Amino acid sequence: MDFSIDELMSVCISRQVEDGEVLAQGLNTPLVMAGFILAKLTHAPHVRFASAIGQSITQDWGALAIAHVEEVWLRLGLLHVNFVTAAADLLPRYKPKEFFRPAQVDAVGNFNNIALKHPRMRLPGSGGIPDVTTFSDRVYLYVPRHSKVTFVERVDFISGLGHFSSRKRGSGPRYLITDLGQFDWKNGRMRLTHVHPGVSVEQIQKKTGFSLEVSPDLQETPVPTSYELELLREQIDPLGVRRLETLGGTTRKTLLREILAREGAL
Repeated sequence: MDFSIDELMSVCISRQVEDGEVLAQGLNTPLVMAGFILAKLTHAPHVRFASAIGQSITQDWGALAIAHVEEVWLRLGLLHVNFVTAAADLLPRYKPKEFFRPAQVDAVGNFNNIALKHPRMRLPGSGGIPDVTTFSDRVYLYVPRHSKVTFVERVDFISGLGHFSSRKRGSGPRYLITDLGQFDWKNGRMRLTHVHPGVSVEQIQKKTGFSLEVSPDLQETPVPTSYELELLREQIDPLGVRRLETLGGTTRKTLLREILAREGAL
């Protein structure tokens, strides 16, 4: 069966979803949103979406897009609140499951979305991450391109809290999916639990800037089913927006222009 890495990652994300959960959607996380919608269409029909677009909560969904994504999620929203209300009141109450994409992650799960020191670079910012990770035990991570640039011995800044024995609230990230494998923090340190088809433990370790723990029950990631691929390609994301997260440079720019042209935005 032919499938792409973005499809495999979205399917892995969908399999982390349980029915009835509230799922938090970030501003620019199409891989995650594809997985969330896939879960709703397969095994979790009663999930709700807490979207950062419009600060809304909705039970319905729309196909992934770029030019018209705000229009879709604003229209579907059952409730709209301001950012402060969302971060201070709704998030602690509804305890949504959320996938964050970090620029840096260390072995205990601290992560950084603020800035890099070398090379000096400002990142998108922390948003509500410091608020959420102080209390939540439903923090999940995803990294579309696994490398030593992201997985470092020590993060330059901490925007998301990892695993500390002294923590009284929250628990650090529970799960991580990358283009190479799946991981958890069962012992408080990042641990490899699944390797994707065709990937070895040695390849993953070479692209990680610290020593990895490996589960004694290490498995290969189950591949997507034909039905999951059909839903992703034909209903959830026929434009291929999710692919943008795994690409860079000219290839990403070309795909972006193609998607905008298909949406009639150019």
